[in-house]
Amino acid sequence: MASFRLFLAALVLAIVAYTAGTIAHHGWNLMPMFFGAIAQGAWPGQFNLDFVGLLSLSGLWLAWRHNFSPVGLALGVLGFFGGTPVLATYLLVASVHARGDSRVLVLGPKRAALASPMTADCAA
Repeated sequence: MASFRLFLAALVLAIVAYTAGTIAHHGWNLMPMFFGAIAQGAWPGQFNLDFVGLLSLSGLWLAWRHNFSPVGLALGVLGFFGGTPVLATYLLVASVHARGDSRVLVLGPKRAALASPMTADCAA
C-alpha cells in the first residue's frame, strides 16, 4: 500500500506541475481544443473521448462509493471535472482511512463490512 500511495502522490505532483506549465503557456482555453479534437475524428480526438469515458467512470465510482449521497454526488462531479489530481488525492486519503484494506478502499466501509470473505475471494 505504501508503494501505491507514493505512486498516487507522484502522479498528483506530475499532473499539477504539467498543468501549471500548460496554463502558463497556453492559457485556460481547454474546452475548444479538447472538443475540437473529438470533432475532427482523428487519434487525438479518440484519446479525448476515451478520457471522457474514464472521467465518467471515476465520477460514477466516487458517487457510488458514497451511496449517491449529496456528498457522493459532489465528489462525483468533482472527480469528473478534476480528473487525476482529484481521484488520486481521494484514493490517497481513502487508503489511509481504510488502513490498507483494499476491500474498504474499493467498496467503502459499509459495503466492505457487508461483504463476506468468500464473496471477496470469488470476485478476485
